[in-house]
Amino acid sequence: MNLNNTFTFFEILEFRNTNLIIFEILLSIIFLPLIGFLISITKTINQSICVLLTVFLIFNSFILSLYIFILNLKQPNVLFIKISSWINVGNINITYSFLFDSLTIVMLLTVTLISFLVNVYSLAYIDKEANLNRFIAFLSIFTFFMLILISAGNFLLMFLGWEGVGLTSYLLINFFHHRIDANKSAIKAVIVNRIGDFFFFFSIILIVFVFKCLDFILISLLIPFFVNFKISLLGNDYGVLTIISLFLVLAACAKSSQFALHTWLPDAMEGPTPVSALIHAATMVTAGIFVLIRISFILEFVPNILTYSYFNR
Repeated sequence: MNLNNTFTFFEILEFRNTNLIIFEILLSIIFLPLIGFLISITKTINQSICVLLTVFLIFNSFILSLYIFILNLKQPNVLFIKISSWINVGNINITYSFLFDSLTIVMLLTVTLISFLVNVYSLAYIDKEANLNRFIAFLSIFTFFMLILISAGNFLLMFLGWEGVGLTSYLLINFFHHRIDANKSAIKAVIVNRIGDFFFFFSIILIVFVFKCLDFILISLLIPFFVNFKISLLGNDYGVLTIISLFLVLAACAKSSQFALHTWLPDAMEGPTPVSALIHAATMVTAGIFVLIRISFILEFVPNILTYSYFNR
């Protein structure tokens, strides 16, 4: 089978052939919100200064995303950045790696824009709160984890961002922690999303067991050789790609608040209005849809799961 004809989606650019400035810009987009979070939680700087610096960093992240978006329009390309080794056990080597393609770049622009607008709105909405810097810090770390999720180059790093947005959504919904309803709503959001986390985690275990790697690019190249690969469960044989796809679709349903796993989303309105805007609009609830698009190279080999995804979109 000619793999070059099978998958043309990924094109790898080695770091040594990449403009260093582009490399720095891409990583800055991701890590500027993290720097903003660290500034916001500091006790040595005035609260107003901390808040303004944090919002300014989010704005910079948006401007850089816009710049990369424009560059990609002029010359579409795919960049795979490997930072360093992360986990190395036997033949399994998992790295800190990022994948920047058209999908990632569009999502970077969307997430940073929405996050910036929500941060600006928060300055006036919660200006009387003594803990404004804590709220802005939570918004920034949420943005950071969302950017990790959409730019991850492998399933494990994506899962880190996936868990991060789940954790920070709890902190944001429960910002008014003195209110019982806010506490209940935050706990409900965590519990329902744990269902999706469970399916995502076990899909990762299966992927490691079958492919011995977690990189999107490598798996996309190996997929054609495992179409007929089956595993035995409860005395029956099931296609491993079908199980992996089903688990990831169910994880996406929980995160994107699809039917039967949607009950947490209305209760999330107990959080401050900016939280509802950030979670409901183009960020957390799109994480599940993003995952389905990212794993499209798996779903196209499992038409029955693809049909299920279509009717539950």
